[in-house]
Amino acid sequence: MTMTDITAAADNNDFNDPLLGSNFKGYPRTQPPRRRSEVGAAGWNVLAGDLPLPLAVLKREALEHNLAWMQSRVREWGIDLAPHGKTTMSPQLFQRQLDAGAWGLTFATVTQLAVGVAAGARRTLIANQVVSDEDLAGIQLLLHAHADLRVVFLVDSLAQLALIEDWSKRHPESVPFDVMLEIGVEGARTGCRTHEEAVALATRLSASDAVKLVGIETYEGQGATGASEPDAAYATTLMDRVEAIARHCDAQQLFETNEVLVSAGGSAIFDLVAGRLKPALGSPVRGLLRSGCYVTHDHGFYKRMVSAVDERLGCDCGESLRPAMEVWATVQSRPEPGLAILAVGKRDISFDLSMPVPIARAPRGMLEAQAVPAGWKITALNDQHAYLRWDASEEAQAPVVGDRVGLGISHPCTTFDKWHWMPVVEENYRVSDAVAMHF
Repeated sequence: MTMTDITAAADNNDFNDPLLGSNFKGYPRTQPPRRRSEVGAAGWNVLAGDLPLPLAVLKREALEHNLAWMQSRVREWGIDLAPHGKTTMSPQLFQRQLDAGAWGLTFATVTQLAVGVAAGARRTLIANQVVSDEDLAGIQLLLHAHADLRVVFLVDSLAQLALIEDWSKRHPESVPFDVMLEIGVEGARTGCRTHEEAVALATRLSASDAVKLVGIETYEGQGATGASEPDAAYATTLMDRVEAIARHCDAQQLFETNEVLVSAGGSAIFDLVAGRLKPALGSPVRGLLRSGCYVTHDHGFYKRMVSAVDERLGCDCGESLRPAMEVWATVQSRPEPGLAILAVGKRDISFDLSMPVPIARAPRGMLEAQAVPAGWKITALNDQHAYLRWDASEEAQAPVVGDRVGLGISHPCTTFDKWHWMPVVEENYRVSDAVAMHF
């Protein structure tokens, strides 16, 4: 979909209230198409069998709790939230985040940015390097179309700056790009590796007519382990580097803005960088935390990582982030003892960080979810099959063909991108709303 297509779709209301139908996975084939806003009035219940499985669902109460909790945290820390939109790519969830108080939204690509702008975002970051002519032109096109739009992206090399300057010389009508200098970590992904490299780049950025240096950025998530002592030491070292280059740019008057942006924050050790996002400079500073997965959290990787955050913050169990996404599937076969095959697979649920986690079951005809035995485990996934195994001692509680099994996920980003829409459900799995995704 081109940016023109995205803009046209937004004008036709297809982004905020798209038409859903049985051409989308998880939508009932026996039901007529409905606008997203009409789904909640259909009277559907997941456990009543009103929707085909597999099906990814969002729990409304947990979703709303997470939005409020994270917003209250950044408010207490005296910073702002620019959550990463790539997690969900959902206009409805973007709007919920903005309504909850987010300063703006973050994206990874210009295509994602265009979706966010069509959904109403006007303060945006691209937490990535922009280098191609097409992407630079795409940003200028969006800026021209929306006078109130701000786009800031990352620069980490003189080579990237040379490409931007070359494009700008060939397009003298363009406006300078707002950029942040990225501080990186040896062995990780993008960003300047040394202070000297960052100083040289900052000097050139400030002198360039093609860009305006408006802040400093980093990403700490790749070094997170879930153990507080090494994570705290790692985050401190990284944020010391960020502060050092910010102070240098401030002292040398290299920033070209009335408000310096300082940004960091994945979804694993966000608390360890949050307090370092407003260094004392000669100009006002806006600290921006970019965590994205908080919106749904999970039952796996982020549950483990945030349990350490909870300890550091002194949060009681259930007080902080709660899992809001589940994927439900049917037991389709019991081909041998100790094994059930679920009709769900890599095309439906994340598997990049760890296997899904069985969290609930509902025998056929039952409208209430039950807890599952502790020994139940998903041991493998195929494209459309999951291998559920259990201990021999739990055979009396084994699932039967036709049972429904609820799975917790590990890593929301790579489950969201497998669906065009998801119903929002109440605690009894009654469908009360829906969201759409645009990957």
